[in-house]
Amino acid sequence: MGRVSTASIVVSALCGVVFAVTSSAQGTGGSAEARKMKNPVAANAQSVAAGKAAYQKYCRFCHGPEALGDGTAAPKGSQPSNLTDTVWTRGSSDGEIFVVLRDGAGPKFEMKGFKGRMTDQDMWHVINYIRSIAAKK
Repeated sequence: MGRVSTASIVVSALCGVVFAVTSSAQGTGGSAEARKMKNPVAANAQSVAAGKAAYQKYCRFCHGPEALGDGTAAPKGSQPSNLTDTVWTRGSSDGEIFVVLRDGAGPKFEMKGFKGRMTDQDMWHVINYIRSIAAKK
């Protein structure tokens, strides 16, 4: 009986963790909470350069060198977003983009979040960089 109780507790705990992780990721349609977040990093030349460097280090493999969604290392069957167009299915505000970078893109998580791998400041720099290249198109 002790084994059954322990197994039940472990399974329940794992289900709770899975629910917590999937509910924190940004799905399609954006997020009202994330929309309220403001980018604390000024979009100046230094930020854009730092964002480009971080993008090249972390993002280009899936989104492509020009952010067109044509990277060669994207998970099979996935279609990374073109970050230079006007289509932002997970929300277009800086805060919504930040949440996708930080937590990943649910529900299948083909894009994993960068929390713990990138600093918040670098994520904001990436957003400033993406804004700068989208404006040129």
